[in-house]
Amino acid sequence: MVAQNAQTRNHDPNISKTISDMPKKVPPLMSLRAFVMAGRYESFKIAAEALNISPGAISQHVKNLEDALGTKLFERSNRMVRLTTKGADYLQRVQVAFDIINVATKAVTDDASKGLIVVSTMPSFAAQWLVPRLGRFQERNPTIDVHVDTTTRLVRFDRDRVDVAIRHGLGNYDGLYSERLFAIEMVMVCSPGLLGGRGRIKGFDDLTRFQLLHEEERTDWSLWLRANGATDIDSSRGPSFSDETSLVQAAIAGQGIALVRDILVETHIADGRLIKPMNVDWPTQFAYYCVCPEGARSNTKIAAFRTWLFDEVHGMKR
Repeated sequence: MVAQNAQTRNHDPNISKTISDMPKKVPPLMSLRAFVMAGRYESFKIAAEALNISPGAISQHVKNLEDALGTKLFERSNRMVRLTTKGADYLQRVQVAFDIINVATKAVTDDASKGLIVVSTMPSFAAQWLVPRLGRFQERNPTIDVHVDTTTRLVRFDRDRVDVAIRHGLGNYDGLYSERLFAIEMVMVCSPGLLGGRGRIKGFDDLTRFQLLHEEERTDWSLWLRANGATDIDSSRGPSFSDETSLVQAAIAGQGIALVRDILVETHIADGRLIKPMNVDWPTQFAYYCVCPEGARSNTKIAAFRTWLFDEVHGMKR
């Protein structure tokens, strides 16, 4: 009976039609993944870091894909790559296919871990805000276990086993759903002696004359400058500190200019050990955001976590 059913299925005209409609040769999955990553960032280097392979391997995968398709997907010049018109169109279509695969995979694996939610965030946010409040989430949702994954790198939902991320930035995350949680005002501070009696600095360009002091994730300066439209300043250099107390002490010692939460430096500004070298309007879009894949926000455990998260934020404002 089993053999007979198998034979009947093999002669099903619908199955035969489906098989005949399939492309004769599907490009290798790894080449497609390399292309999607490289196309998303228009960078072989960033794609290599995301997939944990070398830039040369990314380049070879993309070349193999171009050869298989018989068309150029990228324009290459001076170590830079740009999607061609056909490449941009192909990226959009292939990305949809990967999204479908991700949703299907998550639907299968969710049954095995339906009682677990993985939340990714920065170590500082986890320690200072999230972890002290998690007990209230567990009381409200006793059947959902939380795993907090603290990392300084930017997680990728299409690669990492993460359900929700809490990120500090501008809220613009391609292909993802983000909701603004709250903003902690950041202020620029330094020792009065660092300016050498010049009082204040006049504009963002003056920052290039000083060393910038960074938090552990080394993201606040670049995001804050971008939010203020100062995109031509290189903020990648300078020492970083694993805790904000050390960061503030480095500023007091005259080692550079720090960007820190206002509540950490109020007393130091009042007693004159720190000054604000420049008055800058606070960019309201620079905040903490709750982020998840667009198609996953209605998932039961993710929806429960998001609801609790915003209840906690509203409780802060009362």
